Amino acid sequence: MKKQFIAGNWKMNLTLDEAGDLARKLYVELDNSSAVDIGVFPAFVFLRDICDIFHGNKVYVGAQNMYLEKSGAFTGEVSGGMLRDVGCTHVIIGHSERRTIFLETNSVINSKIKAALSCGLKPIVCVGEKQEERDADKTYEVVGDQLSEGLAGLTSEEAGELTIAYEPVWAIGTGKTATPEQANEVHTFIRNTIKSKYDVDTAQSIRIQYGGSVNSKNADELLGQPEIDGALVGGASLESGSFLDIVSAAGRLS
Repeated sequence: MKKQFIAGNWKMNLTLDEAGDLARKLYVELDNSSAVDIGVFPAFVFLRDICDIFHGNKVYVGAQNMYLEKSGAFTGEVSGGMLRDVGCTHVIIGHSERRTIFLETNSVINSKIKAALSCGLKPIVCVGEKQEERDADKTYEVVGDQLSEGLAGLTSEEAGELTIAYEPVWAIGTGKTATPEQANEVHTFIRNTIKSKYDVDTAQSIRIQYGGSVNSKNADELLGQPEIDGALVGGASLESGSFLDIVSAAGRLS
C-alpha cells in the first residue's frame, strides 16, 4: 500500500514569526517514523527559514509555484534551481488559483512540470473543474484535458515522480467539499487516464491527493476512499492542531 501524502499549502498567509512557530510545533509533534508522508508549502520569502527548521526531519518543504526558465530577466519570478538551493524537495504546479487568477494554461503548466523535474524537484500537479463545468457534466472532459496537455511529452519514469492533486475549483476555500464518492469517482478517472497514457504500474505508483476544504472533520471519510492517497490541505494547514488531526487520520488508514 502506498503511503498517504498530506501536504499543507499555506498560500499567502502568516508572518515570518507565525510561520516559524507553526513549523516548530509540527517538528515537535510529527513522528519521524510515521507511515504518512508530510509536506509544508510556505510562501517564497519564508522557504529558507522553514527548510532550516525541518533540516534532518522527514517533513518535506516545497514551494507553491515556480517559473519555467532556469534564469534570466524575469523580474519577480523564482526558478526551480533557486528552490532546490534553499532546500526544497517539492513544488505545487497548476493550482486552481494559478489557473484562474493568473491565467496559467495547460501548456505553461506542462513547461513548469518539465522544468521542475529537470532540476530534481517533485511536482504536485493540480487538476480540477469549476462549478459551471461540473454542472454542465464536463468534469471528465476538463480534467482529462488538463492531464493530457499537462503531462504531454513526459516519459513514464518522469510521470512516476509526480503527485496529482484533484482540486475541484468550487471546493477551494468555499467550505464546500466533494462527497467522498464524488472525489473517488474523479480519482478513479484520473488513475485510468494515466493507465491509458502510460501503463498499469505507473498509474498505481502515482499518488492522487484530494484538495478542497479538507479538514479534521471530513478527513477520515475522504482519506478512506480507495483511490484517494492523501490530501492537499489549505486553510486547515495553518493551525497545527487541525493539520495534525488530518495527518493522524491518514496514519490510521495506512
